[in-house]
Amino acid sequence: MNFEFEMIEDKIEFFEAPDVKILEKQIAEKIDQNKAILLEVHSVSHQMSVDYEQGKKLYSAVVHFKLKKQR
Repeated sequence: MNFEFEMIEDKIEFFEAPDVKILEKQIAEKIDQNKAILLEVHSVSHQMSVDYEQGKKLYSAVVHFKLKKQR
């Protein structure tokens, strides 16, 4: 039985939260988890939207992780 391991080179993750602090915490936890598989943050995009009927804000973010370059 042969096992082949391939490194993950790119990974994109999406986050949503009702509060910026919660969103930041979610992203920080995921950054720590992805460090274990040698991924680092390549880019972050974020947005805030408002539901005017309910008066609620929703914060979202997309984080692109890439394989850490060997130095």
